[in-house]
Amino acid sequence: MENTVFPGIRASDIAVRLDGVCKQYKQRQGRDDTPRSWRNLFSRQYKTITALDNLDLTIHRGETVAYAGPNGAGKSTTIKLIAGLLTPDSGTVTSLGMNPFSDRVRYVRNIAVVFGQRTELWWDHPVSSSFRWKKSIWKIDDEIYSRQIGILRERFNLAPIWNSLARDLSLGQRMRADLALALLPDPQLLLLDEPTLGLDVEARMAMLRYIRDLNANTGLTILITSHNTSDLEELGQRVVLVAQGTKRFDGSFRQLRAQVGDVRDMCVVTDSSRHPQVPDTIAYDRSEGRAHYYHFMADEHNIMDIIDMIGRQCRILDISIERTSIDNILTQLYRRYNSA
Repeated sequence: MENTVFPGIRASDIAVRLDGVCKQYKQRQGRDDTPRSWRNLFSRQYKTITALDNLDLTIHRGETVAYAGPNGAGKSTTIKLIAGLLTPDSGTVTSLGMNPFSDRVRYVRNIAVVFGQRTELWWDHPVSSSFRWKKSIWKIDDEIYSRQIGILRERFNLAPIWNSLARDLSLGQRMRADLALALLPDPQLLLLDEPTLGLDVEARMAMLRYIRDLNANTGLTILITSHNTSDLEELGQRVVLVAQGTKRFDGSFRQLRAQVGDVRDMCVVTDSSRHPQVPDTIAYDRSEGRAHYYHFMADEHNIMDIIDMIGRQCRILDISIERTSIDNILTQLYRRYNSA
C-alpha cells in the first residue's frame, strides 16, 4: 500500500514539504564611532537574524502557490532552501522525494529557478547560444532538446529575439528568455522569486500569462513570491503568508480577505478640498485635491446612508466604491502580526 501523509493525500501527491524548518543568519554589525571604524577589523560584532522559525509548508503537485510576506519575512530563504542553495539549521526539506542539498546533482535537473533581475543568459552572445550551452552542460538528450526548443520558442515567442544578443534585449524580453531557458530540461517544479520585478505593464501582463498557461497546460508545480500582490492574486490558487519567519496563513485569497472582513475602499470627488466628516467607524485615509478616500466595513454600513451623509455637507461630483485591495489587507495583517 502506498504511504499516506494526510487523510486522502498520497506521499506521491506532494511536491514540496518543509517540516519544522529553522534558519538563522549572523549579520555583521559596525560601530557607530566612525573615526574608530578600524576597530571593526579586529573586533567584529554580529547580530543573529532568524529568517525562518519552525516553518511547516506542504505544496501538492500541480499547485500554483503564492508565497507572500513583508521584507525580511523569510520568503527568499524558503526559495533557496527548496532550491538546495541553503540547508536548514533544523527541520527537514523534501522536494520531489529528494533532499534538495544532499541529492543536488539529481535534484537540480528536475527544478527550474528564476530570480527577478538575475539572468542565466550569456550577455554577449545570441539568445540561442545560451540554450545550446545549457544543453551541453546539462547533457540534455537531443530528442528532448529538440522537443523542448520547439515548444518553448512557440510558447514564449522567442523567434523574434532568437539571434539577438542578450545585452540588447529589453527587460521583458530577457525575463521571457530566462524563463524559457529555465524550463529547457522539462522540470517538475518552478520556483519564481519576483519574476515581474521592474517590468512595464505590458511585459508584466505577458509574463503572468506565460506563467498561468504553464500551470494550466503542463500541470507544472509553481511557487511564486512577489511584492506585487496583484500578481499573486492573479496567479495563486492558494496563498501562504509568512511574517517574522513563521507561517501565519495558508488558504485561498477569499479566505485571506475574510481575515479582515468585507472592507470597501471609497473615493468621493466633491466641490471642496476639505474632506467630508464621517463617523469614527468609517476610516478617513487621505485627500488628493477634491478627491477624498475612505475605508469602511460593508456589513456595518449602508452605502446609501454614507452617500446621503456626505451629500448633506457638499456637492458630490463623482463617487467610486470597490472591494479593498490585497495590498491593504496584507498591510492590516502585518500590523496585526507586529503588534501581537
